[in-house]
Amino acid sequence: MKYAIVIPDGMADYPCEELDGKTPLEAAFTPNMDALALKGRVGLVNTIPRGMYPGSDIAILSILGYDPKTYYPGRAGLEAESLGVALEDDDIAFRCNLVTVDEDRLLDYSAGHIGTKEASVLLDVLNAELGSDEIRFYVGVSYRHLMVWKRRRGMAISTVPPHDIMGERLKDHLPKGEDADDLVRIMLSSRELLERHEINTVRLDLGENPASMVWLWGEGRKASLPAFRERFGVSGAAISGVGLVKSLAKLIGWEVVDVPGATGYLDTDYAAKGRYACDALKSFDMVLVHVEAPDEASHEASVTEKVRAIEKVDKEVLGPVVSAIEGYDEYRVLVMPDHYTPTEERTHTSEPVPFLVSGKDVSVVRSIDFTEEAAKETDLVVSRGHELMEYFLRGQR
Repeated sequence: MKYAIVIPDGMADYPCEELDGKTPLEAAFTPNMDALALKGRVGLVNTIPRGMYPGSDIAILSILGYDPKTYYPGRAGLEAESLGVALEDDDIAFRCNLVTVDEDRLLDYSAGHIGTKEASVLLDVLNAELGSDEIRFYVGVSYRHLMVWKRRRGMAISTVPPHDIMGERLKDHLPKGEDADDLVRIMLSSRELLERHEINTVRLDLGENPASMVWLWGEGRKASLPAFRERFGVSGAAISGVGLVKSLAKLIGWEVVDVPGATGYLDTDYAAKGRYACDALKSFDMVLVHVEAPDEASHEASVTEKVRAIEKVDKEVLGPVVSAIEGYDEYRVLVMPDHYTPTEERTHTSEPVPFLVSGKDVSVVRSIDFTEEAAKETDLVVSRGHELMEYFLRGQR
């Protein structure tokens, strides 16, 4: 049996005025998704347990079959794995975004999707000026980086993801809690160091958003997850341009397939992801392909780019994967977003998301297209997201 999972991150959305009341998924031309839905089943699944933040870390843990209430170590604790950063039990890691600010407002959570080469220079400055035996900054990809605070066993803080507060006042969203002062000091000090750096001077001259400070959030500790193969008896590989997904794959014992041109942004090489996924199916029982682009389009409030991203996922990722997997005697395909990212909200929300399953032993109950509204009308509802994997593997519910 071969299994393929395709996750267009944040694909689920609300009806949009620009699309005459349709959602981007409804407006997009998605013949491959619709063909799978017509011969499979469309359902609704709650990937975000009650009381937890609707982030990709929690949602994809659920999709992989791991209950976030039991296994979630914090976002940065997960992402450390992809950067090869070995955390000790008493270390705390933070996601460290390079962001653009102006006066007292956060303008851009990604500093214009700054390149990794430029970001690396700025992280070197932070390590030289703010780093110590306890504090260290680690370079990731583009605007996504990591800060580790060693030997900090307890830390009573509350942080906010920067993509949730674009256009809002900084002082309303800085870290809060008994131990927040140290984090706030680092963030404000980074602004003093970075705003006048020559890299940002050039970026401003070119009309690009500068990386004017760091935003610390997503605190987490050392992560440990039981092996997927031991739990489900299936080998796996993952393809993504995002460190979080790579970390999850490594932690559950999967192979991480690095794809040239996989950027984790709108300019990602969709076709390359499709090709590499088809090749990985030859060696592994299950292949997961994660595409960040629909989520990024939502954060930028670009309905047009979101529709385009969904169409490219359907044509250049899902299409080739379906053609390849249909060459095997037995197979199943799962397509779903991890969470809603409404373009009008520009952030994640926690309602249940649509999914479709097609393949061996998946019985057609009612032939419908793959849309948010169609999923809401189905009788296939998975209230605890981590149970979806069992249904996907066994094909019956």
